[in-house]
Amino acid sequence: MDIEGLRALAVSGVVAFHLGMTRLPGGFVGVDIFFVISGYLVTRHILLEIDRTGSFSLLRFYARRARRLLPAACFVILATLFLGYVILSPPEQQLYSDASFFASTYMINLWLISRAMDYFAPDAFNNPFIHFWSLSIEEQFYLVWPALLLLFARLSPGRYGLFLTMALIGAISFAFCWHYTAISEPWAFYFSPFRAWEFASGGLASMISVEAAKRFRLTPVLGWIGIGLIVTAYLGMTEDVPFPGLIALVPVGGTVIVLLSGSLAGRAGPQVLLSLPPLQWVGRISYSLYLWHWPVIVYAGILKPELTIFERSLCIALILALAMASYRFIENPMRSNAWLMVTASRSLGVAAIVTACCSAISYGSGRLANHNIDPQQELILQSAERDSAARQSDAGCLLNAQQVQPKPCEFGTENPGQTIVLFGDSHADHWSTPLIDIVSRNRWKLVTYMKSSCPAADVTIWNSMLVRDYEECNRWRDLAISEIATRKPDMVIIAEYSSVYVRNDINVVSARQIDAATWAQGLRKTVNALAGTATKIVVLRDGPLHKTYLNKCVARALWQKRPVETCDTPRREAMEETIPDAERKAISDVANASYVDITDLFCNGTTCPAVLGGRLTFRDRHHIATPFAATLTGRLQRELFGTMNTSAQTN
Repeated sequence: MDIEGLRALAVSGVVAFHLGMTRLPGGFVGVDIFFVISGYLVTRHILLEIDRTGSFSLLRFYARRARRLLPAACFVILATLFLGYVILSPPEQQLYSDASFFASTYMINLWLISRAMDYFAPDAFNNPFIHFWSLSIEEQFYLVWPALLLLFARLSPGRYGLFLTMALIGAISFAFCWHYTAISEPWAFYFSPFRAWEFASGGLASMISVEAAKRFRLTPVLGWIGIGLIVTAYLGMTEDVPFPGLIALVPVGGTVIVLLSGSLAGRAGPQVLLSLPPLQWVGRISYSLYLWHWPVIVYAGILKPELTIFERSLCIALILALAMASYRFIENPMRSNAWLMVTASRSLGVAAIVTACCSAISYGSGRLANHNIDPQQELILQSAERDSAARQSDAGCLLNAQQVQPKPCEFGTENPGQTIVLFGDSHADHWSTPLIDIVSRNRWKLVTYMKSSCPAADVTIWNSMLVRDYEECNRWRDLAISEIATRKPDMVIIAEYSSVYVRNDINVVSARQIDAATWAQGLRKTVNALAGTATKIVVLRDGPLHKTYLNKCVARALWQKRPVETCDTPRREAMEETIPDAERKAISDVANASYVDITDLFCNGTTCPAVLGGRLTFRDRHHIATPFAATLTGRLQRELFGTMNTSAQTN
């Protein structure tokens, strides 16, 4: 009885996390609970059949899995593609048709690795098929694990040898998972061999006999401890925690303990909770619930970016209704279909046909989407994908997270009248396009010092990709400032994505961020360090933060024949004043430093438009689209160099 209850806890956590319920920030570990349960059930079933009959039929096992999983999954994939044709733009349809193809063949986890897709990245939350990564890992487990068990059962002299072999596999898998969590989280997260230890944990739990469990008099108490570990993971973990890695032992260990406690019936154990009818009901439909929940949430978020509590409740109701219908009319009937159950080959043959059809439709959807990309859509694509002028040099001017040694990139003349330094993160990089044009016109030199997600302000920040303090940023910044000092430039321009690092509302934004005062102090430290080495220092105010990804919003508007103005962001929402006020005040008494507000380049008195002069302004929410940046040369030159000797013709 505890299995369905555990499934209910698992799927409820995942749905709550994806709906953005901040009181359950660790709900994503519900997937790990599913992995342990799968390892427990599959291992138990196989070993019981071997004990009963002396053998095990792999074909019959695969046939049961196919009847259970494939029909409902394929139906959800096709329904998601159909809705996506209406809701998404053709470029998005093309991308997510690729995702649906790999989802239908249960290989989307490998596709996500190839794209280095961070599960917790904001852009990942637009992919309506990303949740199939866990189902792909489960299918890969179902394909390999039974064969390994059958082999080890024949080779191992008794259950003890099999237990040790399984424990060794789990230990090796865990070691790799732990290691890769620190150096390449997408591999640790999506690669099935690095998740095998979770299935092995469930398998080991299934091999502990009832007699062995009875030796622990505190079994019911241990069961509640297991529930406590799961609840602790739900309440205490966040997407900022390195995961899966070592911390994944908490939900995995909790699930194993609950499963072990379930081998003894009793009113004192957690079975009292897990056997409640509502949990049993949710557990029964948990597979269909998991399939449907994510497409509903993604499309609801696209249609209404800021969902109210009432609208989230409507989403839950819709998810439950779709899950019940899917379970009632697809999942359960196909699993118990008498005609399919006659032979394993019949089930597997139908499964092959279903998979082939689903894959073919996914492929065809992608080709149709490509056909629907008109010149306007193509222009949006090119604007969003085109690199800045500095990055077009192919010199690696914007360093990645691991790089520490500064790599200055030089543009302009060899014997310049002026030397300008551009210093900061990717928000410095998007200014390189007009700045390179400016120095070329004036026979100056531009030298860039830029590192991804690393501000020039002297503060220690949290890096979500490395899932730790960004020490590489601190080391790079110190080295870059030393190098800049040796150049004695005429001007240093500091530009950085300040709003992502600074917390404005402690109740809403991640506590990993810092407050505006600390940020401003860090900026002042950097400006002071450069003040004696540069003739002039300019701090550029950060640009607007739009309410949505403009490339996607504008492309959808064009596809749906809506005005692109629906993608505009009110100025009061896009440009907050707390950070600029703190920055301006922090450097106000530094004699050769100035603060330049370039807001009017992007916003009028009330609005920050998505399109200006027929060009996409930002390629996402906050990076300037390169074609639009190229139009800002004259206006930026007037803002920055109005008092300097220039020979350029302004626009």
